[in-house]
Amino acid sequence: MLNRAVGHRCFGAVAACLCLWFMASCSGRVPSPGPSASGRRGTFKPYTINGQTYYPLTRAEGFTQTGLASWYGWQFHGRKTANGETYNMEAMTAAHKTLPMNTWVRVTNQRNGRSAVVRINDRGPFVRGRIIDLSRAAARRLGIIGPGTAPVRIVALGYRQAGTGRHGRPAVYRKPASYQVGDFSVQVGAFTNPANAYRLARRLRPTWGRVFVKVYDRGDRIFHRVRVGRVNTLKAAELLEMRLRAAGYRDAMAVAN
Repeated sequence: MLNRAVGHRCFGAVAACLCLWFMASCSGRVPSPGPSASGRRGTFKPYTINGQTYYPLTRAEGFTQTGLASWYGWQFHGRKTANGETYNMEAMTAAHKTLPMNTWVRVTNQRNGRSAVVRINDRGPFVRGRIIDLSRAAARRLGIIGPGTAPVRIVALGYRQAGTGRHGRPAVYRKPASYQVGDFSVQVGAFTNPANAYRLARRLRPTWGRVFVKVYDRGDRIFHRVRVGRVNTLKAAELLEMRLRAAGYRDAMAVAN
């Protein structure tokens, strides 16, 4: 895939014979919930991509993250984003797997020090290690167009106050009532049979300390999720995830509680 397309995400409707080829290089796409679901409520729901389930945050106060940024451009220009908007590759927007929609974040390229402020209006990227998928305009500002990816740091700013950041007025960000101090754990399994969940929890507890089972009603069935630890930063959860994976729990993933 060309450098300019490194950050592009694949359509769910691609034929099965092409999916295997794309999964190695593309970052996936969450179907738009449609205009009626546009906004915060619908985009808080968990969603599954390539067999992994993601749990969007309801708040993001104090949220920071480091990792690889990628970008997506003309192939998605004019299409719907995950929150029902129309994607404009020349707008300062981005896709993130779990941050609340309409959150503004500062993204800093750790190679050249350039920064850009973007609004989250889409989901992705779904390639391991990548944390944000930038619009073409944002990637250009950060100097990522050529290389396709770059190590970045994300800092959540909040929601921009109406009428600021335009006509020479500085942007003012406010913390929304829905922001939260991070509450993270690592999920190592999800079972429809509660006995299996509690059996795994008992096996984990002597080595990993705090282990609990969280019940989730999906509507069509009830899942019992086995989670390890309770930390207040995503970075700490990701470190715990790495330790659990190294211990053989390959399905371990950092999640918001």
